[in-house]
Amino acid sequence: MNWLTDPKYLFTIILLGTIVWITNATRKYATTTVDYWVAGRSFGWLVNGSAIAGDYLSAATFLGLAGLTFSLGYDGLFYTFCFSIGLTLLAMFIAGPLRRFGAFTVPDFLGQRFHSKTARLVAVIVVLAISGFYAAPQLLGAAQILKLFFGTSYAFGIVFTTTVMVFYVGVGGMKGTTINQALEIWIRFGAFLVLFAMAIYMGMNYGKILDFITQFNGTLPGTGQYAPDGKDLVFNGAKWEYTGTMFKDLTGTISMLIGLAFGTMGLPHILLRFYTNPSAKDARYSALFAIAIASAFFGLALYLGTVGRYVFLDGVTKGTLNPETMKAMIQGGNNMIIPALSESLGGQWLLGFVIAGAFAAIFSNLSGIFIASSGALGHDLYTNFINPNATERQKVLAGKWAAVICGIFYGILGLMVEKASIGHLVGLAFNVAASTFAPIFVLGIWWRGMTEKGAIAGLLVGLISSLWMIFLPETLPTWLQFKIPGLVTVPLGFLSVWLVSLWDGQVPADVNEFMKKVHAKEVY
Repeated sequence: MNWLTDPKYLFTIILLGTIVWITNATRKYATTTVDYWVAGRSFGWLVNGSAIAGDYLSAATFLGLAGLTFSLGYDGLFYTFCFSIGLTLLAMFIAGPLRRFGAFTVPDFLGQRFHSKTARLVAVIVVLAISGFYAAPQLLGAAQILKLFFGTSYAFGIVFTTTVMVFYVGVGGMKGTTINQALEIWIRFGAFLVLFAMAIYMGMNYGKILDFITQFNGTLPGTGQYAPDGKDLVFNGAKWEYTGTMFKDLTGTISMLIGLAFGTMGLPHILLRFYTNPSAKDARYSALFAIAIASAFFGLALYLGTVGRYVFLDGVTKGTLNPETMKAMIQGGNNMIIPALSESLGGQWLLGFVIAGAFAAIFSNLSGIFIASSGALGHDLYTNFINPNATERQKVLAGKWAAVICGIFYGILGLMVEKASIGHLVGLAFNVAASTFAPIFVLGIWWRGMTEKGAIAGLLVGLISSLWMIFLPETLPTWLQFKIPGLVTVPLGFLSVWLVSLWDGQVPADVNEFMKKVHAKEVY
């Protein structure tokens, strides 16, 4: 059969086979709660730093950032700036103390910090909300790749990807997930490097590309059949007119900066990764290594998005661009720029490798989301509310069933976002995280005066205000309508924690012991 020798099938099958092998080989390390949820706290900074990067550099970076640069032009640069700030703040203020605290899940922090089941339950709800926002665009990316390049239906892509994730997390636990994530970050990094080398080899240096793009101004005939509004694209040197720009003014830009930067500090699937390090020192080094990988990745994504714009403009004006490549570049929320560019520059073999890299990005990030959300269900809900006397076997089994429930929930969400932009959906997930968990962890780690009622108020106000401003912007005055409303919702989250804590005054009796634990000096 011809498809057995098709590069995109070959590389994808190799990737899936590797995942299955690693997951099966590590299943013996997923029999106790400490193994299943935090991999026995055994991973050093190199492996865990790679896994953090794998968790963080999702479809939003491998597909979305290049797509945003393609469609928004120089505005796309700002996303990487915000993400880099967020990782740096995470490494400086949260990574070490969080590992010293030591737990299994993100809700564990609130449950144990304030000895509160109510705070834990609210945290579970927030984890599921953030994870839902984040999982949906990853499934969208996987389904679009399968639809465009493998000829499957969108629904099949969603079902297939969620099935892989349930196996991935349910069988391998955190040990298998971490090793797979560490491997997958280098697969997609390799794909970016090959694509970068191919572009440079073909003479597409950055200066040449920018000169061509900034000098081009006009209408691209013959593209209307692919454009979302059915019209020809009009290009003014900075953006496609039909997509517009997300940066209308300084206020909107600041709002996005706050939402994305603080969002990194509150993403559940990133935070729990620091529980897997053997020490706070390793946790900090893991974060720093992840920053180094991410910085290189961001630079490559921006360059390749600009190359995609150059290839598109040059190919359409000269009539040399394959119609299918043109269609892939324009449709689907600009999420397929990297696969389309790889086929244009390197043919089917480069396309096959890049598609495997895209799947690696999606699988890596989704597995982290599944671990975080199944932990919220299997550990925080089951163990703390449903069956407090559960055996080790029952606790692990609850985690596996929670992965199945998450697969069904996220699959439904994935079916609902077929026409959305990956980059923008992930931006919304960041905003919810920035408005809820970021205030909780920053103030909870660095301020003795935080109380249980303050924490609950911060979570609820941050969540409700984010959902309101994201889904019901028409109910607000124009000056409060933001694409990413971090300028409003993040301060509301912090203020709610602070003001309600001052009003409440019921600081946990063991707060000094907690502060000594999370800020203890290490012996090197």
